Amino acid sequence: MPTGGWGVSIVGSEAASRLSPFSYPLFRSIWLANLVANLGYLIQSVGAAWLMTQLAPSPRMVALVQASATLPIMLLALVAGAIADTYDRRRVMLAAQGFMLTASFTLAMMAGLHWVTPALLLGFTFLVGCGMALNGPAWQASVGDLVPKTVLPAAVGYNSVAFNVARSLGPAIGGAIVAAAGAAAAFLANCVGYIGLIVVLLRWRPAPRGHTLPPERIGSAIGSGLRYVAMSPHLLRIMVRAAMFAAPSSAISALMPLVARDFMGGGAITFGVLLGAFGVGAIGGALISAPLRRRAQPQLVVSVAAVGVALGAAVLAMSRSLVPALPALAFAGGAWILAMSTLNASVQLGAPRWMVARVVATYQTAAFGGLAFGAWLFGMVADAYGLQNALLTAAGLQLLSVLAGQLLRLPHVDHLDLDPLDRWKEPSTAVPIEARSGPIAITLTYRVDPADVPEFLLAMAERRRIRRRDGARRWTLSCDLADSRAWIERYQVPTWLDYIRHNQRRTHADSANFEHIQRLHRGAGPPEVRRVIEVDPANRPSPAAVIDPLSDHP
Repeated sequence: MPTGGWGVSIVGSEAASRLSPFSYPLFRSIWLANLVANLGYLIQSVGAAWLMTQLAPSPRMVALVQASATLPIMLLALVAGAIADTYDRRRVMLAAQGFMLTASFTLAMMAGLHWVTPALLLGFTFLVGCGMALNGPAWQASVGDLVPKTVLPAAVGYNSVAFNVARSLGPAIGGAIVAAAGAAAAFLANCVGYIGLIVVLLRWRPAPRGHTLPPERIGSAIGSGLRYVAMSPHLLRIMVRAAMFAAPSSAISALMPLVARDFMGGGAITFGVLLGAFGVGAIGGALISAPLRRRAQPQLVVSVAAVGVALGAAVLAMSRSLVPALPALAFAGGAWILAMSTLNASVQLGAPRWMVARVVATYQTAAFGGLAFGAWLFGMVADAYGLQNALLTAAGLQLLSVLAGQLLRLPHVDHLDLDPLDRWKEPSTAVPIEARSGPIAITLTYRVDPADVPEFLLAMAERRRIRRRDGARRWTLSCDLADSRAWIERYQVPTWLDYIRHNQRRTHADSANFEHIQRLHRGAGPPEVRRVIEVDPANRPSPAAVIDPLSDHP
């Protein structure tokens, strides 16, 4: 029974499905600490956005505050995901929190001394965003280690609740702090949240992750993650839809300081109240996301949510007082988080545990890349054509994303069993071999009746996708000209260690394809597997081919 810090255990799936994520003490403790940290982050965000309206009040510069906070997630998420899948996630989160604490404290001191310029403000906001980029994949990937799979969608939803409780309270608190004591006080308040989470993480003693192989190099791990997503159609569709949804949605939060100032004639407190309304709606959306996801397909949930965000943006564009603006923002906030938590849960359920941080990082790259691009784009539109036209344009583009989403429908991934298959055993070899030896070429020979060839080719097309997704190179399928029943699958991996990794990545979801091909094989025994190491005759003696037809499964 898996356990974590404070004696947490993950119970069987049937019992676990009736439990709340808060039944797991470790999840509950880190969730509460994250709530406080998110509260501090939102207080700092209010301070930064409002300070920019004083330093450089153009719409473009104000929108760049959000862009500078989200751009690092787009740029660094893939590296952060590879780090989180390769190294101890608790240590990664500790490093991220310490970095953000240092950056926020430095910004607070400089703001207190009135040394902050627009460029410095954007620079420090970018640095804090870098810390968020490093922390995000590690924390998201850790959730699946703290609760069972059946509770994961609810846990993802409650993570959204934590952020949006902070979103509803933080802006109002931040606005009051900025109004009373200035932006420097808001930046300093953010530091308190980091300290609390650091203390909780220091107390956490996660169970060993049980690695039996040396970690991948970061560059190789990033490549594996990108390849996995690119060769997984269900994940690729989620990424594209996330970017399509996020880009037009970004206009609401990016331009909200200007809405508070120009449409409402208010100050920092008004800005905080507007953000708070968005956050209150988001809490409601997060609370219903898990139950709704059990009753409706992700495609329907995200489409309806996109329409909701579009309507909220359109009403906000026409509002000149808080009376229509607050319910519109609450409605948009609920729709926003409903879509994002649904997409997030789909990503985590659609990725195996050994790859989940990199897949989450790719998702964050798509979503926050859309946010950063949208914040820049609608800031430019507001500069050139006015704030109202920028919000209406965002609403129109969001509706277009709904139509495009009908062609790029979201998958339903809850049924996928992506646990390791654990059937493959490393074969012995007649030739001495090391982990770094290679390249390794593998051939499998099948006997297929002519009548079964069309079915076999369809199955092998799926086999090619799985092989390439898990690291195979130069995959080919050939028919023996001397024997029409003989079909030869061949692929290559760079090293023997890559060959081991390739086979250990096989999941239960892949087994149906492998068993289908096995049934089409008409040989006396299993398909013959032949492994050879490619050798430069000028440097090393040529070894014999290694033949072991019984130790591998196709």
